[in-house]
Amino acid sequence: MSEFIKITDYDASIHREILDQLTREDQQIVEICEDRAIQEMEGYLSERYDITKLFAPIAEGVPDTRNSLVLMMAIDIAIYHLFCIHNPMKISQIRKDRYDRAVDWLKEVSKGKINIQGAPLLSQEVLASKSQYQINSNVKRQTRY
Repeated sequence: MSEFIKITDYDASIHREILDQLTREDQQIVEICEDRAIQEMEGYLSERYDITKLFAPIAEGVPDTRNSLVLMMAIDIAIYHLFCIHNPMKISQIRKDRYDRAVDWLKEVSKGKINIQGAPLLSQEVLASKSQYQINSNVKRQTRY
């Protein structure tokens, strides 16, 4: 269960009445879709960013340190998954477009073409171990003449 997204975060993207109708006022459905959205994002962002810090839940009484752009993309993906539960054949075009935009953004971030300002990067040791280039050689042979 993710605590990265709070229920009040949806207010900027969808009316509470619509959210309640989609989920039939079942908070567990919202949490499932949030978890799916965050796991989908982690697949793209884990190559360059420290996802444990990026998606860390905020504690009570502590200032909000979540990245607003990452939060917006996570909400867009979660809302898309919520609409898919209701009627996947009649999803509004704006929801499809926002989901597609979020996935395209994630692809560009994972390629390194877009940087997330202020997001915690992985340490150099971890990045070096994830390098796509690895140099190996055969075992040295002993030859005798």
